[in-house]
Amino acid sequence: MTREQAGSTVRLQSGSEWVYAFRSQEDAATPPDEAVCAAAPFSPTVKLGAGLYVPVADGGHERVGSATACFRLTDWAFTPGTQVPFYARFLLPVGAFTASGECVLVSNDQPQAGVVLAGGTLKLVEVPPGFAGGVLSNLSVFNPLKLPGFATGSYYTLYTFRKEGTGTPSP
Repeated sequence: MTREQAGSTVRLQSGSEWVYAFRSQEDAATPPDEAVCAAAPFSPTVKLGAGLYVPVADGGHERVGSATACFRLTDWAFTPGTQVPFYARFLLPVGAFTASGECVLVSNDQPQAGVVLAGGTLKLVEVPPGFAGGVLSNLSVFNPLKLPGFATGSYYTLYTFRKEGTGTPSP
Protein backbone atom coordinates (compact mmCIF):
# COMPACT_ATOMS: atom_id res chain seq x y z
CA MET A 1 0.00 0.00 0.00
CA THR A 2 1.26 3.46 -0.78
CA ARG A 3 0.17 6.59 1.00
CA GLU A 4 0.76 10.14 -0.18
CA GLN A 5 -0.25 13.15 1.86
CA ALA A 6 -0.41 16.85 1.01
CA GLY A 7 -1.90 18.93 3.80
CA SER A 8 -5.09 17.14 4.83
CA THR A 9 -5.55 15.31 1.52
CA VAL A 10 -4.60 11.66 1.52
CA ARG A 11 -4.52 9.46 -1.55
CA LEU A 12 -4.30 5.77 -0.70
CA GLN A 13 -3.55 2.98 -3.11
CA SER A 14 -3.70 -0.65 -2.08
CA GLY A 15 -3.90 -3.21 -4.87
CA SER A 16 -6.78 -2.04 -6.99
CA GLU A 17 -8.24 0.44 -4.46
CA TRP A 18 -7.87 4.13 -5.21
CA VAL A 19 -9.01 6.83 -2.75
CA TYR A 20 -8.75 10.54 -3.44
CA ALA A 21 -9.89 13.46 -1.26
CA PHE A 22 -10.46 16.96 -2.63
CA ARG A 23 -12.69 19.97 -2.15
CA SER A 24 -14.86 21.96 -4.51
CA GLN A 25 -15.72 25.63 -4.43
CA GLU A 26 -18.32 27.33 -6.60
CA ASP A 27 -16.51 29.46 -9.12
CA ALA A 28 -18.06 32.07 -11.46
CA ALA A 29 -15.17 31.44 -13.88
CA THR A 30 -16.20 27.76 -14.11
CA PRO A 31 -19.81 27.68 -15.34
CA PRO A 32 -21.76 24.44 -15.08
CA ASP A 33 -21.60 22.18 -18.12
CA GLU A 34 -25.17 22.07 -19.46
CA ALA A 35 -24.53 18.70 -21.12
CA VAL A 36 -23.80 17.16 -17.71
CA CYS A 37 -27.10 18.39 -16.27
CA ALA A 38 -28.97 17.29 -19.42
CA ALA A 39 -27.71 13.74 -18.75
CA ALA A 40 -29.04 13.70 -15.16
CA PRO A 41 -31.78 11.11 -14.50
CA PHE A 42 -34.05 13.95 -13.24
CA SER A 43 -34.78 17.57 -14.21
CA PRO A 44 -32.27 19.71 -12.26
CA THR A 45 -33.43 22.96 -10.65
CA VAL A 46 -29.91 23.97 -9.53
CA LYS A 47 -26.74 23.79 -11.63
CA LEU A 48 -23.34 24.71 -10.19
CA GLY A 49 -19.84 24.93 -11.64
CA ALA A 50 -16.84 24.59 -9.36
CA GLY A 51 -13.09 24.33 -9.20
CA LEU A 52 -11.56 21.28 -7.50
CA TYR A 53 -8.67 21.77 -5.09
CA VAL A 54 -6.23 19.86 -2.91
CA PRO A 55 -4.09 21.38 -0.13
CA VAL A 56 -0.39 21.92 -0.79
CA ALA A 57 2.53 21.94 1.63
CA ASP A 58 2.72 25.75 1.99
CA GLY A 59 -0.84 25.92 3.35
CA GLY A 60 -2.40 26.99 0.06
CA HIS A 61 -4.49 25.03 -2.40
CA GLU A 62 -3.76 23.74 -5.88
CA ARG A 63 -6.49 23.51 -8.50
CA VAL A 64 -6.66 19.95 -9.82
CA GLY A 65 -9.83 20.05 -11.92
CA SER A 66 -13.38 21.23 -12.28
CA ALA A 67 -16.87 19.92 -11.64
CA THR A 68 -20.51 20.39 -12.54
CA ALA A 69 -23.14 19.56 -9.94
CA CYS A 70 -26.83 19.30 -10.76
CA PHE A 71 -29.57 18.75 -8.21
CA ARG A 72 -33.32 18.99 -7.88
CA LEU A 73 -34.57 21.16 -5.05
CA THR A 74 -38.32 21.26 -4.45
CA ASP A 75 -38.21 22.35 -0.80
CA TRP A 76 -36.81 25.90 -0.87
CA ALA A 77 -37.17 26.06 2.94
CA PHE A 78 -34.31 23.50 2.98
CA THR A 79 -36.06 21.38 5.62
CA PRO A 80 -33.55 19.13 7.42
CA GLY A 81 -33.99 15.50 6.40
CA THR A 82 -35.05 16.34 2.84
CA GLN A 83 -33.48 14.00 0.28
CA VAL A 84 -32.23 15.79 -2.84
CA PRO A 85 -31.42 14.00 -6.13
CA PHE A 86 -27.82 14.81 -7.06
CA TYR A 87 -25.79 14.22 -10.23
CA ALA A 88 -22.25 15.46 -10.83
CA ARG A 89 -19.22 15.10 -13.07
CA PHE A 90 -15.68 15.65 -11.78
CA LEU A 91 -12.88 16.34 -14.24
CA LEU A 92 -9.68 15.20 -12.53
CA PRO A 93 -6.17 14.68 -13.95
CA VAL A 94 -6.90 10.96 -14.55
CA GLY A 95 -10.22 11.63 -16.32
CA ALA A 96 -13.92 12.21 -15.75
CA PHE A 97 -15.86 10.60 -12.90
CA THR A 98 -19.67 10.89 -12.93
CA ALA A 99 -21.71 10.20 -9.81
CA SER A 100 -25.44 9.91 -9.14
CA GLY A 101 -27.52 9.53 -6.00
CA GLU A 102 -29.02 11.62 -3.22
CA CYS A 103 -27.83 14.11 -0.66
CA VAL A 104 -29.64 14.79 2.59
CA LEU A 105 -30.16 18.31 3.94
CA VAL A 106 -28.80 18.34 7.48
CA SER A 107 -29.32 21.93 8.64
CA ASN A 108 -30.62 25.25 7.35
CA ASP A 109 -29.50 27.41 10.27
CA GLN A 110 -25.92 26.52 11.23
CA PRO A 111 -23.77 28.45 11.72
CA GLN A 112 -26.54 30.94 10.83
CA ALA A 113 -29.96 30.97 9.18
CA GLY A 114 -29.71 30.67 5.40
CA VAL A 115 -26.60 28.49 5.33
CA VAL A 116 -27.50 24.94 4.28
CA LEU A 117 -25.44 21.92 5.33
CA ALA A 118 -25.83 18.62 3.47
CA GLY A 119 -24.15 15.30 2.92
CA GLY A 120 -24.47 12.35 0.63
CA THR A 121 -23.16 9.16 -0.84
CA LEU A 122 -23.25 8.78 -4.61
CA LYS A 123 -22.59 5.82 -6.88
CA LEU A 124 -19.97 6.29 -9.58
CA VAL A 125 -21.90 5.71 -12.82
CA GLU A 126 -19.09 6.65 -15.21
CA VAL A 127 -15.36 6.31 -14.68
CA PRO A 128 -12.29 6.88 -16.87
CA PRO A 129 -10.62 4.01 -18.71
CA GLY A 130 -8.62 1.88 -16.32
CA PHE A 131 -11.11 2.23 -13.44
CA ALA A 132 -14.06 0.05 -12.38
CA GLY A 133 -16.92 1.67 -10.43
CA GLY A 134 -16.95 2.98 -6.91
CA VAL A 135 -18.54 5.54 -4.62
CA LEU A 136 -18.23 9.23 -3.81
CA SER A 137 -19.16 10.87 -0.49
CA ASN A 138 -19.59 14.56 0.24
CA LEU A 139 -20.04 17.04 3.07
CA SER A 140 -21.38 20.30 1.64
CA VAL A 141 -22.21 23.91 2.36
CA PHE A 142 -24.82 25.55 0.12
CA ASN A 143 -25.18 29.33 0.35
CA PRO A 144 -28.23 30.08 -1.82
CA LEU A 145 -28.64 33.59 -0.34
CA LYS A 146 -24.98 34.49 -1.03
CA LEU A 147 -24.49 35.42 2.63
CA PRO A 148 -21.08 36.99 3.26
CA GLY A 149 -18.42 34.73 4.77
CA PHE A 150 -19.78 31.42 3.41
CA ALA A 151 -18.77 29.76 0.16
CA THR A 152 -20.78 27.10 -1.61
CA GLY A 153 -18.60 24.02 -1.80
CA SER A 154 -17.95 20.50 -0.64
CA TYR A 155 -15.34 18.11 0.66
CA TYR A 156 -15.35 14.88 -1.34
CA THR A 157 -13.87 11.44 -0.94
CA LEU A 158 -13.76 9.39 -4.12
CA TYR A 159 -13.31 5.64 -3.63
CA THR A 160 -12.84 3.63 -6.80
CA PHE A 161 -11.00 0.62 -8.14
CA ARG A 162 -8.29 0.43 -10.74
CA LYS A 163 -8.51 -2.41 -13.23
CA GLU A 164 -5.66 -4.85 -12.86
CA GLY A 165 -2.73 -4.42 -15.22
CA THR A 166 -3.82 -1.10 -16.73
CA GLY A 167 -1.00 1.00 -15.31
CA THR A 168 -3.48 3.82 -14.71
CA PRO A 169 -1.48 6.80 -13.42
CA SER A 170 -2.16 8.54 -10.13
CA PRO A 171 -3.39 12.15 -10.29
